[in-house]
Amino acid sequence: MTIISTESARPIQNPAVGSPYVSYAYSYPHKTAYRPLTPPVPLSEVWQDERRDGLFLYVHIPFCEHRCGFCNLFTTVNPEGNLVQRYLQQLRIEAEQIRRSIGVRSFANMAIGGGTPSFLTLSELQELFEIVTDVMDVAPRSVPLSFEVSPATIDREKLEWLREVGVTRISMGVESFDDATAHRMGRPQNRRRVDEAITLLQDINFPTLNLDLIYGTPEQTLDEWQKDIETAIRFAPRELYLYPLYVRPLTGLSGRQQPWDEQRLSAYRTARDQLIEAGYEQVSMRMFRQPQTAAVSKTVYRCQTDGMVGLGCGARSYTQSLHYSTEYAVRRDGVRSILLDYINRPAESFRSARYGYRLPLEDQHRRFVILSLLQVEGLSRNDFRHRFYTDVLELLPELRALESSGLAEIDSGRITLTPAGLERSDAIGPWLNSTAVASLMQDYELK
Repeated sequence: MTIISTESARPIQNPAVGSPYVSYAYSYPHKTAYRPLTPPVPLSEVWQDERRDGLFLYVHIPFCEHRCGFCNLFTTVNPEGNLVQRYLQQLRIEAEQIRRSIGVRSFANMAIGGGTPSFLTLSELQELFEIVTDVMDVAPRSVPLSFEVSPATIDREKLEWLREVGVTRISMGVESFDDATAHRMGRPQNRRRVDEAITLLQDINFPTLNLDLIYGTPEQTLDEWQKDIETAIRFAPRELYLYPLYVRPLTGLSGRQQPWDEQRLSAYRTARDQLIEAGYEQVSMRMFRQPQTAAVSKTVYRCQTDGMVGLGCGARSYTQSLHYSTEYAVRRDGVRSILLDYINRPAESFRSARYGYRLPLEDQHRRFVILSLLQVEGLSRNDFRHRFYTDVLELLPELRALESSGLAEIDSGRITLTPAGLERSDAIGPWLNSTAVASLMQDYELK
């Protein structure tokens, strides 16, 4: 999984001014706004008033074969001894406690991420899916199921089993088809292995193949980036995610800060135009997909309103008014400490949320806006009014500044970002953080 983000406080200025690259708002609020919940909140209480008929199940596997230089995900590299087996045993215990605490529920979508889930052996994957089916009562073939892989950790036996068990979407981080560029971002990658991995995935024919690419690597030329896009187009994945490179604290590239906004903007614009010309449709600043991509579930999951159940160390769970997870760290020793604490926790501790963020109504408003506005289809004012009984511009009048700056268009039914606004999504998202969230993120001590 590729998450390229920074953690920063809310900018004071209009997002039309200054760097377009402040932070990737892939969720709201970021984990750096979470704090211990005192006292812990029983999950039966957390979920008692929530809709539970169309949830998202997310399972986190915090293991990789290598930590890339840009990565700030919750993961550890090449776990020693029986750590993976102990993790899976505890995952089953957590799942049992969650099932008993939440009660009746159904899932509309599922993803297994990390880390690198394909780091697991076939027998470990089989054990993982037994937890999903036998404990969480999810039949993978009945819902869209996304699974993340890396080129170095897949083989035909694993992939054929995943296809047979019901995985409908494979997401693979390529980052660059050029070995030298990949190495500069701290990723020991071999082009031949990447090509073989994609060919194998195509041969097994998962319904959706997604490839992740990164632009803005130091010394990367526009021609080199264009070749990356051309190569991706030749492979014709259903989806492509394009991430601007961020250099974040405590990661392998953290000593290489540089001003390179124009490089990243030029790369984004070039790739956008190439992909649209090739027949892809733009979904957000990062996501492009072939138009024929279709959902395989009869139940529609909407991240703005529907809940998520997170399973595993590093996974987050969402309700309307409470987000919770285990603690967050980037450094190896910090991740390991949290992981060992998770593995050694007593079963009853999983019946409560212990670390997270309670969303007051203002943050519920802002979350809905951020998760809608940063998509090409934009924010439906009617959907917002249906959810909160008020027009969004009455609650967040600052949104009109986007219109006056040429970053958005506003009409009676919808607020949509212009092309100039889409390319500044990573400034608009943080600009919409509440003061409370921005302050917590600013004060968070990275570990």
